[in-house]
Amino acid sequence: MMAQYLEIKQAHPGALLFYRMGDFYEMFFDDAVAAATALDIALTKRGKHQGEDIPMCGVPVHAAESYLLTLIRKGFRVAVCEQLEDPAEAKKRGSKTVVKRGVVRLVTPGTLTEDSLLEARRHNFLAAFCVVRDQGALAWVDISTGAFRVMPCPPVRFGPELARLSPREVLLSEAQETDWAETVTDTGAALTPLSRASFDSTSAEARLTGLFGVDTLEGFATFTRAEMSAMGAIVDYLEITQKGKLPLLRAPVRESTGATVQIDAATRRNLELTASLSGARAGSLLAAIDRTVTAPGARLLERRISSPSRDLATIRERLAAVRALVDDGALCDALRGALRKCPDMDRALSRLSLDRGGPRDLAAIRGGLTQAGALADLLARDDLPDGIATARAALTGHDDMLDLLDQALVAEPPLMLRDGGVIAPGFDADLDEARTLRDEGRCVIAGMQAEFSAQTGISSLKIKHNNVLGYFIEVTATHADKMLSPPLSETFIHRQTTANALRFTTVELSDLETRILNAGNRALEIEKHLFERLRAAVLDRAGPIGQAAAALAEIDLSAALADLAREADWCEPQVDDSRAFAIQGGRHPVVEASLRAQGTGPFVANDCDLSSGAESAAIWLLTGPNMAGKSTFLRQNALIALLAQAGSFVPAARAQIGLVSQLFSRVGASDDLARGRSTFMVEMVETAAILNQADDRALVILDEIGRGTATYDGLSIAWATLEHLHDVNRCRALFATHYHEMTALAHKLAGVENATVAVKEWQGEVIFLHEVRKGAADRSYGVQVARLAGLPASVVERARVVLEALEKGEREGGRPQKTLIDDLPLFSAATEAAPAPAPTPAGPSPAEEKLAGIHPDELSPKQALDLLYELKALSRAD
Repeated sequence: MMAQYLEIKQAHPGALLFYRMGDFYEMFFDDAVAAATALDIALTKRGKHQGEDIPMCGVPVHAAESYLLTLIRKGFRVAVCEQLEDPAEAKKRGSKTVVKRGVVRLVTPGTLTEDSLLEARRHNFLAAFCVVRDQGALAWVDISTGAFRVMPCPPVRFGPELARLSPREVLLSEAQETDWAETVTDTGAALTPLSRASFDSTSAEARLTGLFGVDTLEGFATFTRAEMSAMGAIVDYLEITQKGKLPLLRAPVRESTGATVQIDAATRRNLELTASLSGARAGSLLAAIDRTVTAPGARLLERRISSPSRDLATIRERLAAVRALVDDGALCDALRGALRKCPDMDRALSRLSLDRGGPRDLAAIRGGLTQAGALADLLARDDLPDGIATARAALTGHDDMLDLLDQALVAEPPLMLRDGGVIAPGFDADLDEARTLRDEGRCVIAGMQAEFSAQTGISSLKIKHNNVLGYFIEVTATHADKMLSPPLSETFIHRQTTANALRFTTVELSDLETRILNAGNRALEIEKHLFERLRAAVLDRAGPIGQAAAALAEIDLSAALADLAREADWCEPQVDDSRAFAIQGGRHPVVEASLRAQGTGPFVANDCDLSSGAESAAIWLLTGPNMAGKSTFLRQNALIALLAQAGSFVPAARAQIGLVSQLFSRVGASDDLARGRSTFMVEMVETAAILNQADDRALVILDEIGRGTATYDGLSIAWATLEHLHDVNRCRALFATHYHEMTALAHKLAGVENATVAVKEWQGEVIFLHEVRKGAADRSYGVQVARLAGLPASVVERARVVLEALEKGEREGGRPQKTLIDDLPLFSAATEAAPAPAPTPAGPSPAEEKLAGIHPDELSPKQALDLLYELKALSRAD
């Protein structure tokens, strides 16, 4: 056995080998050591190899999926090695013959299909990237749903596209691995290198035509060599990992590079589109707006948020679908009620195609098609918008398949086919006959037990069954002498003695057992055959069923966005081909939802109008204090543009948005220690990407550029950046800064306007109004914010003194910084720098002394009133 293990392990050196031994998957040697640590299970030993103990650990087969999930999340790949024959067959070749075993599947992050290993509301993409003659291409597939896509991808776009897709695993050619390894690992995806042969474009074309059963791929699209190489590598990898059982892949769809809004990784992170800065889903835009009631609908929403469209017709079609359901709230609610009963047909289809499906996957297809028919009935009207009408058409035409599954399957099928009871009575005559024999045999067993009990006079006698003895007669040990003595011993054949019981059989019982077991086994074999027929019938209709599943997701998303728009009072955006950007009463969807959940008050809505530059730049230079809401204002306008082009209503009273081609955000920053980058360096890298890539259709939001370095350095960088955005990029932008000197640019650059977030000072306190108004701020109120944050009073007071001295120096002609430092003095002894101690306050007044001795809980109402008069008199005396 160990020789067989080592041979199989040698063929899969990069994976943990799950070696099937009866009811366990066992691991040996280094695999056992690594798995025991990762899974927190016991590490034991079994046998010796070259004089050394062999480390061993194992996991039960029935619980293997949970262990697989842990290993995959910790970065392992797992080769699942199964027994390929029955042990009884192996013994026919000799008593010491080893059961045939072989790897039936390689489990990797990008090739998961089981529900327990996947997140229901997220895609699980496997991607491949290659460059052929300076042309790059990116292909990706979700084998759990069959979605298969490819796009031209210049090397400079590889990182942003990975950020958009968030694949779990990326395939690269060994020849190009070193060039792109860092880009892949930055996204958190697992990197898998493949041989050059896997990426060979000629072989790839042959693989793809064979997979889809066509002579040429031109019927799908005109693919470049690089695109065919990337798709071919994915198919080759799936053949390797699935051991020839390819998943049900849909025809490849070619995406164009200009079809979606370009959003780089830094912008996605800053705007927290699908995950918050902490990496969790909570706190993200996706979590705040997700009202979908099906897993496919949730996955579609994530794709729309990650890839907003740039096609005006597509955007308007999606908005029209949402508008129709906003206007008809009753229909929207009815659709959502029906959708809640829809299972995940996409993933059920995938498991069935890979022969990993069970009875409940067939039930999921039945349930999905049933609800598809119900939704089609709800949408049986003539005034539907094109998007919903197209989806409704895909929901019909499945009556034959639905009738077959209704007749064939029981209402609640078991989890596993081997448990039996999958096929409904009356569907197959042979199965009904075998079941009748099996079930009547059980009745006969009960009658036989009664006869044996009467014959022996032992009322506690039972006929039982286990997998070792089959059917047997059991009596307690107190009846041992009676059962083992004539005449009973002549009929009852002793088989086993346990601590508390004796077990017997009879010739009659053995004959009956043979008939019953044969009937039960035959019924199970018939069920397996019928299951395969049903599975084949479903796969023959995989295309239309997949279209119905996609239509259900589309309707779910439209209804979810309509439900959100109605409840949160969102408006339909006017999206056109202009350069307009006019938002009235705009709000931040995540912050507003958080405030609503906490009950801490309404969100302060603000306008934003970047439409003045019809042919030139349109930039708002935003000033104002910290904590006043500048960053929130910047982000909310970027999110409104993104939501509009994703086909959603937006959190505003009114919105007109000219198509945005690119969305850039540089809001907040942290250092990147792994790459040796300071916070300021990270900020400059992100700013450089914006200035080098943004076109005149881009929307750019920049927050406090240049704050990570010396004041004059930062001011000069921010100044030059704003001029470049205005003169070269000529884009729409929101630029927040604390460098008030920059407000002078509004008088110099035609496309720049000043705006500020209003505050109010009251008795030395600063009150944030969160209102954006035209004009410029005169100060940043940093010292006041520092006090609110809890800095010691001495530090706040000292900061105020320093600030006043610096501002006085500027007003008096900008004396050199050295002089100001000497005057303050900032670097003198600590005792000199400390503020003078406050004067000792006077002793308490008579009224305060009286109050100190009062215990309110002990006062009656009359005493409290008398005391109030007394305190008033004492205060007058003071």
